[in-house]
Amino acid sequence: MNYELITKYFKELSERQVEQFAMLDGLYHDWNAKINVISRRDIDNLYEHHVLHSLGIAEVIRFRPGTAVMDLGTGGGFPGIPLAIMFPETSFHLVDSTKKKILVCDEVVRALGLQNVTTQWARAEEVNRKFDFVVSRAVMPLTDLVKLSRKNIAKEMKNALPNGLICLKGGELEHEVLPMKNSVDITPLADYFSEEYFETKKVVYLPL
Repeated sequence: MNYELITKYFKELSERQVEQFAMLDGLYHDWNAKINVISRRDIDNLYEHHVLHSLGIAEVIRFRPGTAVMDLGTGGGFPGIPLAIMFPETSFHLVDSTKKKILVCDEVVRALGLQNVTTQWARAEEVNRKFDFVVSRAVMPLTDLVKLSRKNIAKEMKNALPNGLICLKGGELEHEVLPMKNSVDITPLADYFSEEYFETKKVVYLPL
């Protein structure tokens, strides 16, 4: 499956954005062979399982120019890098505690010519900057993500949604969101993407 899966759902992309999305396949195949950031059996599903999944966040919020976003536990750059292509006027700060994963992010960002991405090899506790949103695809429980990211959320708002945490989750979430069920908003990605993979995938938004 190739980058046309992205243009199927996001028709307003510029030529440059389409070119950047198309480059991801070669870049990740190349880097994944050296440093394993995507499971070997999943690399051929790059566009569906990683790129389009990351862009599920763009179905919930269109970041306004000047927005600052931290991607916590970015791994090989998801969801941060696809979102940075989608929103060139939003700044993304990619954070991971594994040095080699940040190295891959750096190389992919450089090859794509993304000017709106910075990276940091650090644990979440060590990041002291403020952001409008924290995004994450990490498997950490929601309550733990809230504890880690609350200190990084800026007070001043720039977007249609109040500042907070936006994460990509799968499966049964009822128990996980129970402690904050009155303020959490869950969007099923099956409402937007028809591929079977998205049947259990959701975007979870929590204002902080």
